[in-house]
Amino acid sequence: MYRLAGFVAGAYLVVFGIVGFAQTAGDSFTGYTGDRVIGQGSNLLWSILSLVIGALVLLGAVVGRNVDVEVDKYLGWALLVIGSYSMATIRTDANFLGFSMATVVVTYLVGLLLITIGLYSKVAPQSKAGAPRQVREGRTA
Repeated sequence: MYRLAGFVAGAYLVVFGIVGFAQTAGDSFTGYTGDRVIGQGSNLLWSILSLVIGALVLLGAVVGRNVDVEVDKYLGWALLVIGSYSMATIRTDANFLGFSMATVVVTYLVGLLLITIGLYSKVAPQSKAGAPRQVREGRTA
């Protein structure tokens, strides 16, 4: 279930990146351009970054074997850092990713989703899996 949620988050980032790349292809690479992609502010740089991050999340979800856990955790935290930086610089010239407040909110939500998925989807190999807690404590039910 968690790998599926990670796959959906990665697919959203890929779709956002592709649509954003198509809409902002003729604009400047960085800076606020005023372009709206799926209701969010974007520019060519953020579209490319979203595409790359989404592709990495999709790749991690497909590979599995706890690779997805590490990918989701690190990229989730990276999205939170990017969102925080962009929120701090949203009305300045330092807003080189072209974020609007809607983009910050969506970036936070996707980042938190990826972190949560990374925390709950780790699986132990069968050789390392211990007995259930009830058996370890001597209870039968």
